Amino acid sequence: MLNLFQIADVGGATIDDACGGLTPIVKIIKNGVFPIVQIGIPILLIVFGTIDLGKAVISSDDKEVKQAQSRLIKRCIYAVAIFFITTLVSIIMSLVATGADSDETNTSGWAQCWNSIQ
Repeated sequence: MLNLFQIADVGGATIDDACGGLTPIVKIIKNGVFPIVQIGIPILLIVFGTIDLGKAVISSDDKEVKQAQSRLIKRCIYAVAIFFITTLVSIIMSLVATGADSDETNTSGWAQCWNSIQ
């Protein structure tokens, strides 16, 4: 059975390349997308929540301040949840790779590819 790495192999990759031609895509995901999701989005959520709370405090409306506080708390909870998404995905995928590895489906190739990217 062909896996994704065999299908996407364009012939330019060496035998030692665990990603089989997908190295640029994996680098973009691992070094670009994951840090933005893990760090950037939580920071933005907290900053926007703080700005909303500041606007509510300046307006001096007690009802609006309470709503802004609850929104800030929810955004902080969402920020913590988003921060741990990448860790959870990595753990789940490694469990799936070790649990589903058999003669028919070789799932350890993606794990070697992911771990070889710096």
